[in-house]
Amino acid sequence: MRARRWWGWPLTPVYSAGLAVRDGLRRLGVPRVRRLAWPVISVGSLSAGGAGKTPVAIALAGLLRERGWTVDILTRGYGRSGRGVERVDVDAADSAARFGDEPVMMARRLGVPVWVGAERYAAGVAAEANEAGPGGLRRVHLLDDGFQHGGVGRAVDVVLVTAEDLDEALLPAGNRRERLTALLRADAVVLREEERGRVETRVRRWMRPGAAVWSVRRELRFSDAAGALSAGARPLGFCGIARAEGFWTMLAEMGCDLAERVAFRDHHAYSMADVERIVAEARESGATGFVVTEKDAVKLTGRMLERLRAVGPVCVAGLEARFVDEADVLRALEARIG
Repeated sequence: MRARRWWGWPLTPVYSAGLAVRDGLRRLGVPRVRRLAWPVISVGSLSAGGAGKTPVAIALAGLLRERGWTVDILTRGYGRSGRGVERVDVDAADSAARFGDEPVMMARRLGVPVWVGAERYAAGVAAEANEAGPGGLRRVHLLDDGFQHGGVGRAVDVVLVTAEDLDEALLPAGNRRERLTALLRADAVVLREEERGRVETRVRRWMRPGAAVWSVRRELRFSDAAGALSAGARPLGFCGIARAEGFWTMLAEMGCDLAERVAFRDHHAYSMADVERIVAEARESGATGFVVTEKDAVKLTGRMLERLRAVGPVCVAGLEARFVDEADVLRALEARIG
């Protein structure tokens, strides 16, 4: 098993015991599962971050909207400064700080209502009250990062699994939040297209009969038609995401020759001091501009962008997911929520 934090090994059995207690309580109906008026599709993962839940949630929302469903997203809003339940306002001052970086990114990309709140059931109630309209409409909630959130009933549990997850230790030594046996709760498991051939057999051992396996194809999309080249031949790349190596690898596969790489912790809140560090490293490495993830870009203020552009162009790269088997995915979802 892969351990990210050696000091966490003595605590991992304690965490595992806590999981066993939680699973036992869940079988007894604790906490009570409450159901919203509209069906819920949960999108989650086994790991604490970096599996690609947000791009998959965006892909599912896009598919359902194309089929005439009215979609909203219920999410925690990790690290947000706001309180209670709020609908994301992308035009609000410091929106990423108030609502969270990923909720703002989803709202901008999709243009659908995104509701944030630690209590996801309350967020769903607020969403349903806000979107009341003529009867007969097909409506659905997407519960972002919902696999471990047991208080909201769902029609479908979709779980992302990566090859890295299979060999990851449990928290706190590793990054996996659940044992592989948790996949018995999944209605569908999503695998990366490039990994499916070597991990599907292992994953199916832990799944219940009849559960689906879907493939997702991932690619970077850029804010400029020239792609990463809009930031010059040798840009500096920076990001604050869970698995930065995946971002560097995808850029390299697209022919982007990075002059330097700067990685921060996941959900990092940028300051001008961070920007000055990035600018200094860009000048030292001779970088021609910058490539940054879409998740990070929503946290950069106008003043920060102006400082970066004094060195070179800033190119924003968004991770886009697309289901290889879209027709199968829609058929399975609509059979459960239709």
